[in-house]
Amino acid sequence: MVWGDQVFVVSGVPVAGGRRGTLDFTLFCFERNTGALRWKSVAVTAAPHEPTHSTNNFAPASPCTDGQHVYAHFGSRGLYCFTMAGEKVWSRVDFGKMRARNQFGEGSSPTLSGDRILVPWDHEGPSALYSLDKLTGKTVWKAERDEPTCWATPRVIEVQGKKQVVMNGQTCARSYDFETGKELWRCGGQTERPVASAVASEDLVFVGSGFRGSFLAAFRPDGTGDIEGTEHVVWSVDRDTPDSASPLLSGDRLYFFKAKLGILSCFDATTGDPHYTSVRVPGLNGMIYSSPIAANGNVYLTDRNGTTVVIRDTEKFEVVSVNRVGETVDATLAPVDRELFVRGEKHLFCFSSDLAK
Repeated sequence: MVWGDQVFVVSGVPVAGGRRGTLDFTLFCFERNTGALRWKSVAVTAAPHEPTHSTNNFAPASPCTDGQHVYAHFGSRGLYCFTMAGEKVWSRVDFGKMRARNQFGEGSSPTLSGDRILVPWDHEGPSALYSLDKLTGKTVWKAERDEPTCWATPRVIEVQGKKQVVMNGQTCARSYDFETGKELWRCGGQTERPVASAVASEDLVFVGSGFRGSFLAAFRPDGTGDIEGTEHVVWSVDRDTPDSASPLLSGDRLYFFKAKLGILSCFDATTGDPHYTSVRVPGLNGMIYSSPIAANGNVYLTDRNGTTVVIRDTEKFEVVSVNRVGETVDATLAPVDRELFVRGEKHLFCFSSDLAK
């Protein structure tokens, strides 16, 4: 996560000489221009209460900031608020122990909006969505959810001048009133253990999943109650929908992978008409965890082998270039100004179009 001249990264670092499995859950701040470490702050030292998937780690959530504070979420180890200089302001360590499905580990990230920070807490136990005061960490509201494990991140949208919080879920995609936490609408049809986060245009919100089934739909978010089968479901598809990677909305084009594969589709976001479907992206041979991004007229597609294929952001599939960093990449790439930040398994990379000149 980049803000100004700083880049923030979280990690669980093994404690030297400590008890086996004990980690320092740490927030790192790097100089944007040089990559030099500016500071690091240990939020907590702890041993995770259960294992994680072989492709996951114990600090998978992305940090977020409003330019005044940085928020680092370590799931069952707590949510921590720091100053931009790395001083701890407050913490919340009372969410309990998350029990992820099949011990696949944790992964949802919090979302900052206005004076709130939204914390998703779906697991194999009492699930909920929390809205906290970002200055104090105190709970504003808690919406209980009848959902098993979900790794999606909340999406805040505005409808008729009021904010909604949209969440994916195995039982239903749902929207909550931003101020009160009241459920506004829901729609079934999602597949098991959803991971992909919602994306939204001015008029529509798109939610999908692709494990042991396929479902992706465009919803008009001004409905109420159960909107399944109503005019508020504008269009839907039931094949080749994304699993771990979230869809990408760029202009009026919606891009998404099939499951965890490098097989790409592009749809008209308003009508649901396909521009192209199930195109195997040449060069992408590994599984896909990283979500596609758009920048400078292109779309960037990255697999776990660390290969990024760049295609034109148009209705026609056209490869621009293929690039490799030589190590595993699970995180979504972050374009900022004329730079592209890539978090690999062992390194943090910054690519600059200015340097290329």
